[in-house]
Amino acid sequence: MSINPVPSQNIRNVLGERLASCCFDPITGFFRDGFCHTGPYDLGQHTVCAQMTSEFLSFSQQVGNDLSTPLPEIGFDGLQPGDFWCICVTRWKEAYDAGVAPPIKLQACHERALDFISLEVLRNYAI
Repeated sequence: MSINPVPSQNIRNVLGERLASCCFDPITGFFRDGFCHTGPYDLGQHTVCAQMTSEFLSFSQQVGNDLSTPLPEIGFDGLQPGDFWCICVTRWKEAYDAGVAPPIKLQACHERALDFISLEVLRNYAI
C-alpha cells in the first residue's frame, strides 16, 4: 500500500510534510480516496487517521456513530479492530478525553487536526 499522495496534491500533515494515505482497504476519507484531507463540505473534519480498536469502536457506537455495523446499501462493510479510518477530529478528542483514543498514523493526519489537538498529544498516540 502506498503512503504517498497524488503528486499534484500539496496537502500537509500535522508534521508539515506531504499528507500520506491513511487506508485503501477499506477505502477511507471524506472523499473516499484513502486520504484524511478535508474541505468546506466536510463539516466533521475527518482529519485523523486512526487505527480502530475495540474500545474506540464501542465508544463511537455509544455516542451515536456505529462504525462496526455493515451497511451494504452504501457499500460499507463495517470496521474491525486493526482497520485504519479517517475519523472526525472532534470524535478523536472526545475519545481522548474519555480515555479510549485509538492510535494514529501521524503522517496521514491532516494539518487541520492541529486546530483541535496539540502535536504533543497526537505524538503520544502515534504508531
